Amino acid sequence: MRFRQQALSKLQSPEELDLPVRFARPQGRLVLGVTLAVMAAACFWATTGTVSSTRSAPGILTYAQGSYVLQSPVAGQITDVLAEEGRTLPAGSPLLKVRTEQGDRVVRTIAAGRLTALSATIGAVVATGADVASVERIDGADDPLMAVLYVPGDSGQAVPVGASVDLTVQGVPAQQFGVLRGRVTAVGRVSLTSRQIARSLGDDQLGEQFSLHGRPVAVLVKLERSPATKSGYRWSSHQGPPYAIGSMTPATGVVHLADQRPIDWLLP
Repeated sequence: MRFRQQALSKLQSPEELDLPVRFARPQGRLVLGVTLAVMAAACFWATTGTVSSTRSAPGILTYAQGSYVLQSPVAGQITDVLAEEGRTLPAGSPLLKVRTEQGDRVVRTIAAGRLTALSATIGAVVATGADVASVERIDGADDPLMAVLYVPGDSGQAVPVGASVDLTVQGVPAQQFGVLRGRVTAVGRVSLTSRQIARSLGDDQLGEQFSLHGRPVAVLVKLERSPATKSGYRWSSHQGPPYAIGSMTPATGVVHLADQRPIDWLLP
């Protein structure tokens, strides 16, 4: 009863009506202030900041003119092999000698290049149109390398011309020598079949490998040159590897796409 009487007396007393009412503690105002500051900073970053996105794709180092598959124009038995793999041959160089019903015929290269694969052997019988060799088109030993990346067909349109590319080259430790630098110079308009890729690279296995997850789009990457490195190309490290890199070397490219504002993801 004593506590009840005290409570009633406080309600009836007008002496404390002019006391201020505390709506929030100091800690609450601090939390509110920090929350508003964070929200303001996030809005400012969303409208003025940028976010970089990347796209990774497998590829290969090659020459700009690509490769071609040499087919036998005649049917018969191979009696002699006139060139060795790895040699650079001018156009019209003798490659094979084939014995036909009309006599011996010589199979020659179509265009100048490096003989990368020779599938014909002495004693083998070939039919007209059979694949006998792969030749990489080059004009000279100082022709610059380029990279071809095979991007999934539904992602090709997102790759802009001029985008920077970082290439991890097979056989070159990235932790020690860094990545190879390049820029996108062209993006294919149509997706490629495994057969088209094989014809371009002169290798059926590569055609199957690069089209394993569907028909890709070819993205051409020009490698940046540098006289300060042994390879002649620019790397993320100062010197790069202390040796030259050759064509038909597998690589993985990371394409840096155009920067976007975070607010663009929210707007239709």
